[in-house]
Amino acid sequence: MNNPARILVVDDERFHLNVIVGLLSDDYKVLIAKSGMRALEIAAADPTPDLILLDIFMPEMDGYEVCQRLKGDEKTRHIPVIYLTAKSDVEGETHGFSLGAVDYLSKPISPPIVKARVKNHLAYAQALWDLEQQNEQLECKIQERVLEISRTQDVAIHCLASLAETRDNETGNHIRRTQHYIKLLAEHLESHPRFCDLLDADIIKLMFKSAPLHDIGKVGVPDRILLKPGALNQEEWVEMKKHAAHAYDAICRAEQALGSSSFLHSAREIAYTHHEKWDGTGYPRGLKGDDIPLSGRLMSLADVYDALISKRVYKPAYSHEKARGIILEGRESYFDPDIVDAFISIEDQFIAVAKQFEDDG
Repeated sequence: MNNPARILVVDDERFHLNVIVGLLSDDYKVLIAKSGMRALEIAAADPTPDLILLDIFMPEMDGYEVCQRLKGDEKTRHIPVIYLTAKSDVEGETHGFSLGAVDYLSKPISPPIVKARVKNHLAYAQALWDLEQQNEQLECKIQERVLEISRTQDVAIHCLASLAETRDNETGNHIRRTQHYIKLLAEHLESHPRFCDLLDADIIKLMFKSAPLHDIGKVGVPDRILLKPGALNQEEWVEMKKHAAHAYDAICRAEQALGSSSFLHSAREIAYTHHEKWDGTGYPRGLKGDDIPLSGRLMSLADVYDALISKRVYKPAYSHEKARGIILEGRESYFDPDIVDAFISIEDQFIAVAKQFEDDG
């Protein structure tokens, strides 16, 4: 059997307290307070009252102040407050409602009206509480579903990226390292005057999630070119450079079939532009300077750095110091100079990521 609702009655006159206690005690657990301060103490105790009947005209602290304090406290703000008053006027009632009260009862009280109002407001408060609980449960289920979808998306992204990387079996953890590099650079530049309008937490998260797809176009490059141990000839190099366009076309087809999204847009942008160069000599479009999307510029440095420190069929792994020197030489020609400066500022973090996701063997 459910416990009876707890009603706090606040009045400085014993007569009115006795009348209301006698009226409600058969159906509810009635608490009493003869002052505003005592009412606040009882209201804040555990368990809190389910409803408060509050006299307005009391010495030291009137009902208006008591109600204001109740509604200002996170623990008691949810408790319905019904004013008890021997004098009612429009201005006073308006003020009382503005402080958070739900109703007025006039003195001398009418027992049937008091019982009905108390019952109705308790039922309404219970309905609100039930609705809040349902909303919280629904929100939890939604969050669980969103998390499940996000994890599924991450797995799908990683599988697609790994499929592309298996074509070039010496890249190992390249996709993990580069997505962390791009995140480090973006977070460092988030407050930079040139980039503060282009970067925020959501955009950085989007770049991080879509970065692993930057080289999915490799699936369209023949093995004889992709895995060639020596330098590529002119014809082979033309074919190799097509991997950016292969990725762009594949993602565009996905958008046409399934609809676009911020994730697909970011993935397409990174895959298509991360081989563009600051001076305009890159590919596939020869974009220059700020015409290159920021995501492409960030991935450009991340990708080159990782290629330099990793073993490839055509080169040994370089030390961080040698890779650092090559990137500095490319400042203002290959790379956005501010992104190079950011790399230098956080190079220790790059080294830590490279160590964390070091290739086996």
